[in-house]
Amino acid sequence: MPETDRTPLADWSHALFDATDTGRVDAASHRIGDYLTHLVDTARATPGDGPLRSLLRDCDEGGLDRFETVSLAALLMVAGHETTTHFIGNAVLALLRHPEAFDRLRRDPDLIPGALDELLRFDSPVSVATFRHNTEDLRIGGVEIPAGFPVLIAPGAANRDPAAFPDPHRLDLDRDAVGHLSFGHGIHRCPGAPLARAETTEIALRTLLTRFPNTRLAVPAESLTWRRTRLTRGLTALPLTLT
Repeated sequence: MPETDRTPLADWSHALFDATDTGRVDAASHRIGDYLTHLVDTARATPGDGPLRSLLRDCDEGGLDRFETVSLAALLMVAGHETTTHFIGNAVLALLRHPEAFDRLRRDPDLIPGALDELLRFDSPVSVATFRHNTEDLRIGGVEIPAGFPVLIAPGAANRDPAAFPDPHRLDLDRDAVGHLSFGHGIHRCPGAPLARAETTEIALRTLLTRFPNTRLAVPAESLTWRRTRLTRGLTALPLTLT
């Protein structure tokens, strides 16, 4: 996407997850749809290469129509932007609230990739997933779920399940947390997980820890506020003092 368009796109993406104003959500949805429809149509009519044209070729080969292609492009843009943005904020806050963990990674940034799963488990950027509809009658945890009934999965809660992760409310960088559900599971696993890991590991956390090793919160932790959103979990802002 053109760099000049990224600021309004980020604003629309944020608005799309607003849990307080349905009118704002609808307006953002239409703006994103109109923008991406124009982008897709222009790409189809203009020779060239790049990620969008690669996506268009895949959509054409898969038999997707124009509406489905635009819908997929919107999903990739919004899901990739909102989740990674929130994860970076959540991870940095978790580390600043656990100075021993922050100091450990600061001393040895090569440990960051191995710490990502625990950071993802500890404070997932996806609090609840999109609705699922089971295809047959199910009984889970003693609860009967009829076929076709909507089911809402909460990865954030699953990641704090003591049966899967002992002492789940403790941040432990030595924990084997690969079973977390922050990227989903099975056919619903996020296809952008490797990109999210690269963005967080190499671009965000490593840069922060090596360039600004004495980073600290610029405001009291109790004054931080969380966005009122659907699906995602993230801060409204994370003021830092970088030194």
